[in-house]
Order: sequence, then C-alpha cells, then structure tokens
Amino acid sequence: MNFLEKTKQEWKEDALLQKVIKNSGYLLSSNVFGLFLSIAQSIFAGRLLGVVGFGIIGTVTVFASTINRLLSFRMNELVVKYYGESMSTHQTQRAAAVIKAAALAEGTSAVLSFIILVVFAPLAAARLADDASLAPYFILYGTIILANLVFETSTGILQVNNKFRSQAIIDIAASILTAGIITWAFLTGRGILEVLIAYIAGKFLFGIGTIILGFGDLNRTLGKGWWKTSFRYLPPFKELAKFAYSTNLSSTIIMLVRDNEILWIAYFLTPLEVGYAKTALAIINLVQIPITPFISTTYPEINRAVVAKNWGQLRSLLKRVTLISGGWTILTGIGLVVFGHWLLGFYGPDFVPAYTPMLIFLVGLGFANILFWNRPLLLSLGLPMVPYRLSLWCGVAKITLAFLFVSKLGINFEAFLLSTFFVVSVGLIILRGFAEIRKQEALSAGVGE
Repeated sequence: MNFLEKTKQEWKEDALLQKVIKNSGYLLSSNVFGLFLSIAQSIFAGRLLGVVGFGIIGTVTVFASTINRLLSFRMNELVVKYYGESMSTHQTQRAAAVIKAAALAEGTSAVLSFIILVVFAPLAAARLADDASLAPYFILYGTIILANLVFETSTGILQVNNKFRSQAIIDIAASILTAGIITWAFLTGRGILEVLIAYIAGKFLFGIGTIILGFGDLNRTLGKGWWKTSFRYLPPFKELAKFAYSTNLSSTIIMLVRDNEILWIAYFLTPLEVGYAKTALAIINLVQIPITPFISTTYPEINRAVVAKNWGQLRSLLKRVTLISGGWTILTGIGLVVFGHWLLGFYGPDFVPAYTPMLIFLVGLGFANILFWNRPLLLSLGLPMVPYRLSLWCGVAKITLAFLFVSKLGINFEAFLLSTFFVVSVGLIILRGFAEIRKQEALSAGVGE
C-alpha cells in the first residue's frame, strides 16, 4: 500500500475527522453558495456605487461591527467551553446557568453598543467617511446590533449540539435575501441607501434566525424551564469572569488590529483607498470562506479532546485539518496571483489598482487561514490570556508603525503591516500551544505511571 492509499484509508477510519468534515460540510455548502452570491453582489455594488461609494459602504458596515465587538465577550467561545463541558459531564443545571448568564451578559452589552454607536455616529461620518451627512446611515446599519442581541450565545449552543445544518440553511437564506436586494438596486439604478438596506436585511434574517434556532434547540435539550435555573450552579465566578474578560480583550485586540483594516485605512487615507481595500478583501474571501466552517466545527472537538486528555487524537486532528486548509489556501492563493487582475476587472477598470494590496493582504491572511485553529487550541488548554498578550504586543507594534508611516507610504504599507502581524502573532501562538500540549502530555504520563 503506497503512501497516498495509506493516508486515505487512515482518514476514512478517523471518526473524529469524519465528524468535523461532515459538520463543516453543512456550513461549507452554505458558505460556497454564499461566496458566489457575495462576489456577485459586491461586483454589482461596486459597479453601481464606484470605488468611493463602495468604500463608504465598507466604512459604515465595519464601524458598526467594530463598536459591537468592543463590548462583546465572544460568548460563543464561552458557551462552547463551559456549556459543552457541562453537557459532556451531564451537568444540565450547570449548563442552563451558563447559557442564562451568557445571554444576559451578551444582551446587555449589545444594548450598550448600540447606544455608543448612536452617540459617535456623527463623528464617524465626518472623520471616516468624510461626509457628516452620512451619520443616519451609520445609525441605520447599527440596528443590526439589536437584531443580533444574543447571537453569539445562540451560535455556541448550535455548535455544541452539532446543529450545523440548521445554521447553513439560515445562512443561505440570508445570502439570497441580500443578493436579491442588491441585484434589484443595480438593475434599477439605486444608490447607497438601498445597498445598505440589502446588507441590513441579510444580517437581520441571519441573526434572528440563529437566535430562534439556538434557543429552540436549548428548550428541547434542557427543557422549557431552563431559564429558571439558579446562578448558584455556575462554575466559579472568578474563572468565568477571567475567561470572558480575556476573550473580550483578545477580541478587542483582534478587532482593532486585524478585522477593521477598512477603518484604519479610512482614518489614515481616503474613501478611494478604502474602496480598494474592501474590494481586495472581498476577493480574498475566495480563500477564506471555505475554511471558515472549520473554526466552528473544530473548536468543540479540540475542547473535547483536551477535556479527555486524548493528546494523540488532538495532534492527529490538528495535523489533518491543517493539511486540508493548507492545500486549499495554497491552490486558491496561486489562482488569485494569476487571475487577480481579471477578477478585479469585473468590478470595473477603476478597481484594478487593488491588485497589489490584495496580494500583500493574501500573505498574512493565508497564513492565518492555514493555521485557523491557533486560538481555539489555547482556549481549550485553559490559556485564554496567552493569545491576548501575544496579539496585544504585536498589535501595538503594528498600530505604532501605522501612525508613523501609513499616511506617507499608503495602502500597500498598511497591507504589509497586517500580513506581518498575522505571521508573527499566529506563529507565536502556535509555538505556545504545542509547548503546552507537550507539558500536559508529560503530566498525564506521570500520573499514569
């Protein structure tokens, strides 16, 4: 039996990998379908609005997401860890208390986020979009925060309960709704408002639909009276607070440094460069979207393997999902290098200058795409503060250099800073994760003896 046949046979017999791939397949099907719709709608929106208008849309949408994430505690990660552990050990009252606390905290932070957005919308419109009259658009799009009141908690419930097919259906429906409205706007010659409404409609459907699915499944799992469970069944408050606090800090650092390039470029440069960046990042979705489902489906399995101290299974899972993500990322990355100019041409000739920053972004985003499991691994190993600290110091360096040089050197330097941040921070997180696995493995072996 040659190497390829042996590998194929081993993978077929790996029940855990098959489970991850099956669950990922549900989300992948919706993501691939959504990917084509997303590309089509972004092309229509780009042609309809032009580079500057497309940049304004990107600024409005990213600003709302940024404000929301400032107060977000990434409750899906907390739910996967503590609700997942409780369900694995059949502690249903503890599981119910975790969900109750998570939903209450997330809902409160969402309301506060919306209030903050309303207060700062005029400043954001004037400083980031270079047009104070656009403030109502910022507020209008910000209503998606309220539609996603307990979205993260609901997502965590569905992840633990393996309800990925249901999530995929909602995602597809939301993508169709958004694409349909944007297509109508393009064909009838509408403007920024209609395109914005399209994005809002999709976010409302996906957010509310996920919440209904999540809590409906919770009622079947824990019973309709789960919300009456006392908070005294919660894990130690200090432990929960530390986990939530660290994930919030990590999320904030990631958001400030990694996920809001649009706002940094809007701050340092102009809506024209924002349009280039938004287009470049939209095309890079070709690389990222098929791998994104693995984050949701792999994290619960990593957590279960760590809880069971099954280090061999954990290593095997990480190795095999990395081979899958690496193969896809490298092949599609080559495709973007070769066909990037052609793809940008669909948006219009004015968008072609986005090619160079797109390739620079691709280096860092591709590296993180291949090693997508880096942060979930440390969360499962009980080291939530490590990715926060590493991301913080790498982020401080990136932002400092941005303030010093981006205004002078332009969008390509900002793209270089983001890629460097990814390569350095993700690399350090991976090294720390494997060091901890070796440590825990040695401790487990010592106990066994």
